[in-house]
Amino acid sequence: MSIRLYVGNLSKDLERQEFESAFADFNADLVSVKLIADKKTGKCRGFGFVTVKTDEKADEIVEKLNGQVLADMPLKIEKALPRTKPEGEADARPTSGETSSKRSNKGGARKAAPAAAATSGGAVQPDPRWAGELEKLKQMLAAQTTSS
Repeated sequence: MSIRLYVGNLSKDLERQEFESAFADFNADLVSVKLIADKKTGKCRGFGFVTVKTDEKADEIVEKLNGQVLADMPLKIEKALPRTKPEGEADARPTSGETSSKRSNKGGARKAAPAAAATSGGAVQPDPRWAGELEKLKQMLAAQTTSS
């Protein structure tokens, strides 16, 4: 099983070749070496990933290279956390009548706040971020209906 290592604290001016050369002693045990670059500028974003064949080799790389200086910056190397999907993405499936065009956000508008959660009693609770504003609106509406 391959192990991904996060390599952080990289210089923005670091080149891919320099990054790969830092792991030259471990070439036989590497699966891949990837420097993450900004899409617009092409410059390093300050981190990268190295995939190693075994857990033992991953531990060895962390032990030997963590804290070593590369391009005037001390490396921060640790085992990468497993990838996770953003919250709610795994459960988001279209209903029978919903199409992907209805779900997509092509206009670039902000996503709507999460829907109010139902409690065990069946009552709908407002989003806590807006509860204060909602209460003010209710009071204003009540004042309008009583004065008319």
